[in-house]
Amino acid sequence: MRPNFGWKLLLQIPVAPILASGQYIVESSSFGQGDRISPNKFGIPHWHISGDGQSIPQLLTDKVVLTPPYPGNRRGAIWAETSLAQSEWTVDFEFRATGPDRGGGNLQLWYLKEGRPQVETPSIYTIGAFDGLALVIDMYGGKGGGIRGFLNDGSTDYKSHHAVDSLAFGHCDFSYRNLGRPSKLQVKQLADSFEVIVDGRRCFGSDKIKLPSGYYFGISAASADTPDSFEIYKFVTSTAPGITRELPRREPPPQQPPHGGQVNDQGSQQASSNNAQFAVQFTDLQNRLSTLSQSLDNVFREVQSLSAKSDARHQDLSQRVSPNPKLESMDQKIQGIENTLRSYQGQLSSIQGMVKDSHSTLNEGLTEHMTHILSTKSPKMGTFVVVIIVFQLLLAGIYVLYKRRRANGPKKYL
Repeated sequence: MRPNFGWKLLLQIPVAPILASGQYIVESSSFGQGDRISPNKFGIPHWHISGDGQSIPQLLTDKVVLTPPYPGNRRGAIWAETSLAQSEWTVDFEFRATGPDRGGGNLQLWYLKEGRPQVETPSIYTIGAFDGLALVIDMYGGKGGGIRGFLNDGSTDYKSHHAVDSLAFGHCDFSYRNLGRPSKLQVKQLADSFEVIVDGRRCFGSDKIKLPSGYYFGISAASADTPDSFEIYKFVTSTAPGITRELPRREPPPQQPPHGGQVNDQGSQQASSNNAQFAVQFTDLQNRLSTLSQSLDNVFREVQSLSAKSDARHQDLSQRVSPNPKLESMDQKIQGIENTLRSYQGQLSSIQGMVKDSHSTLNEGLTEHMTHILSTKSPKMGTFVVVIIVFQLLLAGIYVLYKRRRANGPKKYL
């Protein structure tokens, strides 16, 4: 059944003119709202991409890699080239941060009066004085991450301030690392309120903040020695409901008469849609493989550089350490002493064995000789008894003789 021609004309009317009096996207301050971020992979319309001189953010089909997974200490930024003319707006920002367990870095969302010439790639700690808003996403506080808001009218120099963290007007905890999916940050500036929403929940806000129009949006990221990789998927700026559209309308597609064969079959449309999705997925996979290959090439080059430096250092040390004749002669003398000690050690071992043998021989011979002398040369027991008796009789005779002489001797009387 062919569709009615009148209904077909209604279906071909673009949606943008219908939303002209309602909420619409500000093309000059947005990217990532379609299937592709860049039409040619060389740049993003109305945006300027910059790096720190050592590396430039990588532009892929569906994302911008501000800081690579390797190496660390890299900076990248992307800035709108056109200021925002609307005073009430909403920003839908999608990003992802991946890295090792102890990785680090920070991501800033800027809304500044001067835009890129004032900031370029610095972070909130190195920017100096600025006029506008800064939302900082980092690991401050050690609670797994958080979002903080900073306001400045150009009178405070953040680079020389002694406590930049104390200048935040709002904050909330937010674990943003290694989630496996993009995080969604929404910033709303309405007529009577300012609000920051992350992943569908309110982070912080105020009814006393009113940011002026005519400022520039920007995103900057910096990685640490152990780096976090920050990837930007989407940054869409839309107006508040009821704002008159300022951008030109898109022309409607050319109308075609409802001749036979003009209506596409639903099956062919489904197949075409599937093929388009497959092509997008294949292109994305190819880009990811290209990024991985580039990272591996960087690692390989770093390893080669370190190896070359190590070899050069080894050769330098080898050339500096030249042979010394005195050391060689001393080494020869020490070797001679060691050989002499080895020979003396053998001789001492033989002498020690001889002494042990002599000592054992003497012990055995002396014991046997003394036993023989005691058994053969000792006097008889009878002889010993006779000698004792004779000696006692001799003593008794001498005592008797002494008594007699004393009794027969003259006596003296007083």
